[in-house]
Amino acid sequence: MAFIKNLFEFNFLEYASYVIKDRAIPDIADGLKPVQRRILHSLAEMDDGKFHKVANVVGHCMKYHPHGDQSINSALVVLANKDLFIDKQGNFGNIYTGDEASAARYIECRLLPLAKEVMINPSITEYEPSYDGRNKEPVVYQSKIPVLLLMGAEGIAVGMSTKILPHNFSETLDAVAAAIKGKKINLYPDFPTGGIVDVSNYEEGNGKVLVRAKLDTSDPKKIVITELPFGHTSESIITSIEAAVRKNKIKVASINDFTTDKVEIEIRLPRGVLTNDVVDALYAFTDCETSISVNLLVIKDRKPVQMTVSEVINYYSLQLVDVLTQELKLEEKNLRAKLHAKTLEQIFIEERIYKKIEQMKTQDGVVKAVITGFKPYLHLVKNDITEEDVDKLLKIPIRRISLYDINKVRQEIKEINDRLKEIKYHLSHIKEYALAFISNVKEKYGASYKRNTTIKSFEKVDAREAAIRTLKLRYDNSTGYLGYEVASGDALFDVSVYDRVLVIKKNGSYLVMNVPDRVFVDKGMLYCAMAEKDEMADVVFTILYKSNENDALYIKRCKIEKFILDKSYNLIPDNAKLVYITTKEAGRIYLMYAPAPRLKVLEESFNITDYLVKGLKAGGVRLTTREVKSCKFISEKRKQK
Repeated sequence: MAFIKNLFEFNFLEYASYVIKDRAIPDIADGLKPVQRRILHSLAEMDDGKFHKVANVVGHCMKYHPHGDQSINSALVVLANKDLFIDKQGNFGNIYTGDEASAARYIECRLLPLAKEVMINPSITEYEPSYDGRNKEPVVYQSKIPVLLLMGAEGIAVGMSTKILPHNFSETLDAVAAAIKGKKINLYPDFPTGGIVDVSNYEEGNGKVLVRAKLDTSDPKKIVITELPFGHTSESIITSIEAAVRKNKIKVASINDFTTDKVEIEIRLPRGVLTNDVVDALYAFTDCETSISVNLLVIKDRKPVQMTVSEVINYYSLQLVDVLTQELKLEEKNLRAKLHAKTLEQIFIEERIYKKIEQMKTQDGVVKAVITGFKPYLHLVKNDITEEDVDKLLKIPIRRISLYDINKVRQEIKEINDRLKEIKYHLSHIKEYALAFISNVKEKYGASYKRNTTIKSFEKVDAREAAIRTLKLRYDNSTGYLGYEVASGDALFDVSVYDRVLVIKKNGSYLVMNVPDRVFVDKGMLYCAMAEKDEMADVVFTILYKSNENDALYIKRCKIEKFILDKSYNLIPDNAKLVYITTKEAGRIYLMYAPAPRLKVLEESFNITDYLVKGLKAGGVRLTTREVKSCKFISEKRKQK
């Protein structure tokens, strides 16, 4: 058993680690999940400037991705619709309507220049064997811009999940530039579907945001949805509106969807209903307003790490400087090698060193003759001359020697030296070079990524306040049933499904419940009213009850301010019987006593305001111990009449 337990634990940990690191959570270095990285790698390998069938790209990517063509195709369509690294041709679906993309054999794509400029650079990328060992794939790209924040990400792993919202291209680059300068810029989400966002609780990517559709309410009889909240399509919005209409939460005459490349959902209102009456209900009861919880979880150094937006920006600012430094040093190394080769070639031809090999009969003699010929010019050569250098010189064709252009070579050497000076300057001013790079990328591509989402502060609409009271609450005294689906009985008042009602039964108990559709409460219910806490705090209940122990009559005045939903409470003691209850603020209680020997006074009245309002658990004040024949209450207004 211990062996099996250890086997299960080991295999579960292996599976969990794989799902977390290699499937669901993006790596901070390039903001990509493995399947997205493999798609870009495939597109880079296939890149020839022309469009490729998506089916071919998927087939090529299967060399690297072990999870099948459908997962690759779906991921490619989603990645392409980010409009960042992949150029599309054909029907890739519609992010507004939710329509799916055409089959992979009908649509085409290719790599955009931005991908090569900021992401894909094989010379500084670490590669590892693919799953079958036949090919090499990138471990992770080193992105120069915060792709993680630009595209956003969503993934559910074992025991953890990530939800990263997309951000605006230019604003994100500005934030990176500010971080390089040691400053800070607040960065907030921007969604491709537009809409409105409240970022009050964004908490740097680890809180929540409220998103809303943008509504055109200029027509009092018609509402037009022109932008969608993030994560929704025109179809899902319409479905939520229709569901709210069926539940009588909002009133709508008709809904028409004219969405194409722009959102246009027309909501026509019925007679007697105006736009201003429906807007809050749309936000409260449909997907026109949604709360999104965000969680910025990424893979960093092969481990899942919780980060903030500021930490991600700082990470990318350091990575940009590091990547640019690597590229400059690599270019410097290549230029020095090229300069060395050009200098050797120039001396070899201009000083006719090649003539020294004419009398040599062995390979060693030839090599030594060339190296000896260079001795007078070693001060012009910065690196040692190797046999590999000599071999390259000896392979120069006679045609090149005869057509050798001294001025052209000298110009090339000058250009190399000039570029080496530039590189040296950039390396010594690497932050300024990084800022110039950011500025250049923003200037080239920023115009294509304007902000879509409006940032605005607003409060979440309370569903109870927005609900329209269109349901009749009925009570049938003969059956004891209460609810808006009770067909017979008396109509009490109008309610919505979000209201609560207070019910007081004839035995002196009470409870607060959500408005019922049909529920048995009591035959002879004494009281029913809306249970709004603010309103209930002002209501004083005057209660008369009779004690079963001594037959005395008591008066009790109290308020019902606190309650637990659907929990039953007692207004009077257990050994008592409720006689009368009223919520009138002022008036007199008239008691008529049963005749008895030596009883002269048969009627007595009490002013209810003479008795203090006490707590629910407090006992009542005794009015009389005599046998009460009947009682009645007359308000002050009735009495003055």
